[in-house]
Amino acid sequence: MQETSNNKLYYVLLALSIAVVLLAAVIYAVPFISSDQSTESTIFITGDAQTNVVPDTASLSIGVVVQAPTAKEASDENAVLMDAVIKELRDLGLEDNEIKTSYVSVYPVYSYDGKPAIEAYSASNNVQVTTKSLDKLGDIIDRSTAAGANQIGGVSFTVSDEKQNELRDELLTAAVNDASSKATQLADSLGVKIVGVQSSSINEGQAYPVYYEVPAMAEEAIASTPIEPGENTVSLSVQVTYIVR
Repeated sequence: MQETSNNKLYYVLLALSIAVVLLAAVIYAVPFISSDQSTESTIFITGDAQTNVVPDTASLSIGVVVQAPTAKEASDENAVLMDAVIKELRDLGLEDNEIKTSYVSVYPVYSYDGKPAIEAYSASNNVQVTTKSLDKLGDIIDRSTAAGANQIGGVSFTVSDEKQNELRDELLTAAVNDASSKATQLADSLGVKIVGVQSSSINEGQAYPVYYEVPAMAEEAIASTPIEPGENTVSLSVQVTYIVR
């Protein structure tokens, strides 16, 4: 009797196990089949647009470097000259937010005649000028050097965020039209029809700065420094995934 009961229990458990396996197979098979049925055919296209624009912002570094027998003398002389430079910049109409101190240092200058010895102290002070008054750049350089500046960094021209935003809508429309044209041409070649858009994204390019190297300062007075901003390229692209049938 005990053996018969054990056999019955074994067959019951075996039947239950088979039922569970079959049920699990059905459950996992349903989504898989549904997923295959809902798969959409797509084509991925990138649309591009760009335009040339005259930069509206300029940035340059203006510095004063002096040497003196003591650190205090070097610092004091440097401060007097830099104050004169900043006064000239403000007289030209530059606001405080267009003039920013970027570097200040005082350090000993050594001579090496047998052994190191301090022979002088060098004081440096640089300001970064960022302005949209491009017509004043020549005067900014000339009047700064006349006031005592002896380090002028290269001028860089950029397109401000405000101006890029003004161009954004125009570039976006052009980029979308470019993507649509490419997609239509490809779909026609493949013998399919565009029925919708699955996804899209925007990639906004940067307007890289244009650099202008200022000639080295000469001892004698030179003619007014001519500077032309040229043009920058502003670009934008869109990535679109089209649904086709």
